[in-house]
Amino acid sequence: MIEPMFFEVADITVPFWLPPLVAFGISFFTSMVGVSGSFLLLPFQMTVLGYVSPSVSATNLVFNLVAIPSGIWHYARIKRMDWPLAWTIAIGTLPGLLVGWWLRLHWLLDKRTFKLFVGVILFGLAIRLLGNKSAPVRGEIGVSISVNSGNTIPIFLIALIIGVIGGAYGIGGGSIMAPVLIAVFSLPVYEVAGAALLGTFVTSVVGVALYQFLPAPPGINTRPDWTLGILFGLGGVVGMYMGAQAQKHFSHRALELGISIVLVLVAGGYAVEYVLGSIH
Repeated sequence: MIEPMFFEVADITVPFWLPPLVAFGISFFTSMVGVSGSFLLLPFQMTVLGYVSPSVSATNLVFNLVAIPSGIWHYARIKRMDWPLAWTIAIGTLPGLLVGWWLRLHWLLDKRTFKLFVGVILFGLAIRLLGNKSAPVRGEIGVSISVNSGNTIPIFLIALIIGVIGGAYGIGGGSIMAPVLIAVFSLPVYEVAGAALLGTFVTSVVGVALYQFLPAPPGINTRPDWTLGILFGLGGVVGMYMGAQAQKHFSHRALELGISIVLVLVAGGYAVEYVLGSIH
């Protein structure tokens, strides 16, 4: 019988196969609606694994470091990577990451407060999924139409705000940035997807570095659990790949509805926990 594995930084003991299996399952379905699944991995770590210290945000970002590069390579290979847009997103989110890191350690240190924050973000993502409409997916491959003198600054400022959220939550921000670009700026999905992934990867690298190396308040561990994050990432890589292959066999709208229901339930649970904790 295989003994459970102890993850020292996270201070949890779980079977070594559980993190990649969960990440695979989450990423398999979420990748079909255009997001990596890191936004659901964080609630799993907090609620199921009991991993609630600030380093959970950093560990969630490690998932992105492992899971995202294959997607970036795919979009670059088929010449659907909008490089100017990607770097606008990345440069915009970087200052916000530092603010998000500070908020996580000073305003969101209490686990109930952080869970409420997570619940608000999850509820917002659920509303986004429920409000999705079909976006144009065809266009001339390799032609960048998104970043011009009229929308570079607005995209930068929105990325800055999303960087704050992503830095505190531990998601990089791509799952929020992509729908904003599609809905607000009317950009086609084929231009946004690769750029959002690259922007998320760059900000995840910097976010992990912030949590790993910047000084934290005394007694607070912010370093990621690299082993746990890598195991999640490996499961995510396989889940995203197989999800992309299986996408045509699933109803896109049904997937969005199912994921939204899960998000609302988790968000509602965190909100109820916060209210009950405040009463007592």
